[in-house]
Amino acid sequence: MPAPLFNVNAERYDPYRTFKFQVLIDGKPVAGLRKMSGLKKSTDSVSWRTAGDPTHERKLPGGTKYEAITLEQGLTHDPVFEQWANLVNNIQGDMGMSLKNFRKNIVINVMNLQGTRVISYNIYRAWVSEYQALPDFDAGTMNTVGIQTIKLEHEGWERDDSVSEPSES
Repeated sequence: MPAPLFNVNAERYDPYRTFKFQVLIDGKPVAGLRKMSGLKKSTDSVSWRTAGDPTHERKLPGGTKYEAITLEQGLTHDPVFEQWANLVNNIQGDMGMSLKNFRKNIVINVMNLQGTRVISYNIYRAWVSEYQALPDFDAGTMNTVGIQTIKLEHEGWERDDSVSEPSES
């Protein structure tokens, strides 16, 4: 039997908490990240029948679609969302512009309670399809935080198997 690609803590029975995560854009963590939608993909089903057996329908996998990812960031001085979103606008207005930074590969890290990275996913060729620079403002609420939002279209994701969970003592 071949050795596993990464070490697994076989004693761990509880799931990871969803509040310990990190998103890296251009290799740097996004400041003030509050929320991220899940990674989701679906594969279409293609139905077909054979001439010798027209009463039974068979199914084949078709194309795979990846759902957009939404990131919410607390309103900060970090301009990473706005700068990335502006690249899309600049491309639409100037066809001679370089596409070097238009699409980005990003990394999603799940952390354990000690803050150690235990699961990591690579998102490929993401680009900003929707950007909200400012939230609705309401002077009557004192216990809310301003949130910026970006929606990312992408061309797929995969788990990074080089990450392994350290054994817990």
